[in-house]
Parts: sequence; structure tokens; C-alpha cells
Amino acid sequence: MREYIIADNQDISKAGLMFLLGGRKETAALLEAENKAELVQMLKLHPQAVVVLDYTLFDFTGAEELVILHERFKEADWLLFSDELGIAFLRQVLLGSTAFGVVLKDASREEILSALLGTARGERYICSHIANLLLREGSTPSPARSAADNLLTASEKSILKEIALGKTTKEIAAQKNLSFHTVNSHRKNIFRKLKVNNAHEATRYAMKAGIVDAVEYYI
Repeated sequence: MREYIIADNQDISKAGLMFLLGGRKETAALLEAENKAELVQMLKLHPQAVVVLDYTLFDFTGAEELVILHERFKEADWLLFSDELGIAFLRQVLLGSTAFGVVLKDASREEILSALLGTARGERYICSHIANLLLREGSTPSPARSAADNLLTASEKSILKEIALGKTTKEIAAQKNLSFHTVNSHRKNIFRKLKVNNAHEATRYAMKAGIVDAVEYYI
């Protein structure tokens, strides 16, 4: 069972969420926060809660502040629940942490409930509209994609994709019928060429370059 913090100051939205979650066996408690200060206070008292946040209605200065707040309360799971969110904001938040999911307020009741319950189980939920939006944006040529085309060989791009999908060096080697040493050498070369230091940074690069698309990554 999980506690939910409903961080939204629209009465109709709060009423709808209360209706969907109230009385369910998965729900330990339903709490409310109407601004950032109240949300921080609630998280201090309930650090393992599921936060259902309408970011557009709260007084955050930007996506970075939201990611920093998550870093402060690492045990919480977050579901962004808004009418509309910008693509730049979504990319920064969703690539910045896997703790954030998103579902729009005009989604179906079934999809919203799936997002709420999935988040409570620690699963990342990206609604179909946002996944498609990120996928379309990812198909647009970008500086990162051009750089990857120039810097990486076809084999390195293939291995970078598997790294971005969360595969270990051992798993990649078995999948591609290569030695562990060969894959590890490719991995080091990829990191050196892209000037990244770890798999998380490499994943962000792969997303920006279109080497791994939104649907593959978020599923």
C-alpha cells in the first residue's frame, strides 16, 4: 500500500483523483498539497509517497528544480499529471531521472488509473500521447545525431543502443556473439568519443541522437 500526495490546486482534478484512488486496497492514504512549500512539507512527513503533480500549476522555477527536489526525496515516485507539458521540459525531466512518469489529464480513465497504480508499484508510466510526441521529436535531425553519425561506427552505434536499453557488457556480448573484451573495448571507445563518463550519460546521448527511440526506452 502506498500513500499518495495529490499536488494539484484544481478542485475538479483533485476530486477525480480522490474518486479513482479512494477505497482501493493499494491506497494507504490520500494527502493534498496546493503549492511547492506544502509539497515539501508533505514529503518530509511521507518520504516514500507517490506524488501526483500538476507541474504547470505549481511555483517551480523550472525542470531542474523539480529534478533536484526528487534528489532530495529519492524514495518518492512521481507522476506528472497536467493538461499540457512542453517537449523541452519533458526531455529534461524524463532523461534526468527514471523516477518520473507522465499522463495527461485528457487521457482516458483507464489510462490514468493504470498510471496511478503503476507508479505506486515503482513502474515508470509514460502515456501513449507523450510517448508518440517524444518519438516524433526524436525523428527530427539533431546536432547530437549528426555528431553520432560522424563519430561512431555502425558497430559502436549498435552497442550504444544496447547500453541505452540497460544491457550489461556480458549480456551484449552474448546477444551479439562477441567476446566480453571486444564489447568492453567498444564501450570504452564509445564513452571516449562521446566524452561521457557513464551509462546514464551515454543513454541521454543515445536518446538525443535518435539511436534509441522513446518507445523502446520507456517500455
